[in-house]
Amino acid sequence: MAKRDYYDVLGIQKNASDTEIKKAFRTLAKENHPDSNQGDAGAETRFKEISEAYENLKDPQTRAAYDQFGHAGTQAGGMGGGMGGGFSGNFSDIFEDLFGDFGGRSSQGSRQQRQSRGSDLRAEMEIDFKDAYFGTTRDLMINSAAGCDDCSSTGAAAGSSKSTCRQCGGSGSVQSKQGFFTLERTCSVCAGKGTMIENPCTSCAGSGRVRKKRKLSVNIPRGVDDGTRIRLGGEGEAGENGGPYGDLYVFISMKPNDFFKRSDADILSEVPISFATAALGGQIEVPTPDGKKIRISIPEGCQNGRQLRLKGKGMPVLQTNRLGDLYIEVRVEVPTKLNNKQKKILKEFSEINSKSTSPETNGYLDSIKKLFTG
Repeated sequence: MAKRDYYDVLGIQKNASDTEIKKAFRTLAKENHPDSNQGDAGAETRFKEISEAYENLKDPQTRAAYDQFGHAGTQAGGMGGGMGGGFSGNFSDIFEDLFGDFGGRSSQGSRQQRQSRGSDLRAEMEIDFKDAYFGTTRDLMINSAAGCDDCSSTGAAAGSSKSTCRQCGGSGSVQSKQGFFTLERTCSVCAGKGTMIENPCTSCAGSGRVRKKRKLSVNIPRGVDDGTRIRLGGEGEAGENGGPYGDLYVFISMKPNDFFKRSDADILSEVPISFATAALGGQIEVPTPDGKKIRISIPEGCQNGRQLRLKGKGMPVLQTNRLGDLYIEVRVEVPTKLNNKQKKILKEFSEINSKSTSPETNGYLDSIKKLFTG
């Protein structure tokens, strides 16, 4: 049976905000959780479907892959990673993300890893047209939370160690009974870590993190465009007390270019030509995105605004060996500041001009006559 659309599963629109996605999941998860629907054989199936939809839509990267490629975009190893062909995660972990541990099923290890992971960071980088065409490497300075060297990120002062939390006995959670529910919630004393620091490190105040400036080298691939997002895994902020680092997302913006306007991998370049070249035809030299020049032929009688296509002379297509096309848009320049001889020649041309030499002008005038004469 074909998978249902994730947005339909959660009952939301495709432009729903992160808050709306979370709210929809919260409501449906409560209604369909197997522990609160005992005897309903379909409850677990519905809950897995809801959890799978939420897991893929809550992450911006996975959601973008799904929006573009559908369920194929969330396959393991595909765009965005995703959940694979079927929901294989521990759905109690997802449920805990919103409500705390449910029914004592959550894994302490996975809970601690999620809570201690460092924050993701965002950086902006502006590049020029040449960098986007050839690709480049740029340095980026960031000031963020990094592991404390004095305590090796543990948060405990040198010579001391962590002790087991007395409140939860090291489990990181406490349980309580509410009717037929057994609710398991994060321990408020140790914040789910299961350990306490009696003698904290003075350099990081027990967090295992200090702020540091770091210089990173960012690889800009060929074909990037305005708004392209580059992910640097593990280059975000450090997690508390030795937790894993978050990721760094670098958003690319493009500087305007005087000669080229871009539409995905295709490029438009407006090139002025003289009135005589447009009428008689000829050859002109135009720049190409790779920094070279190429001679192209202008056909006789070329009209203003006509586009001439140069196949394979555009921008590289990101993560492929293909190139887009370059379109040369002709701009016929009307002569100005004419001398007497030039004016005389144009007047003579105007007097011998015929319908065949100016078909559009004469056709327009004929249409006007018909409009007013019927």
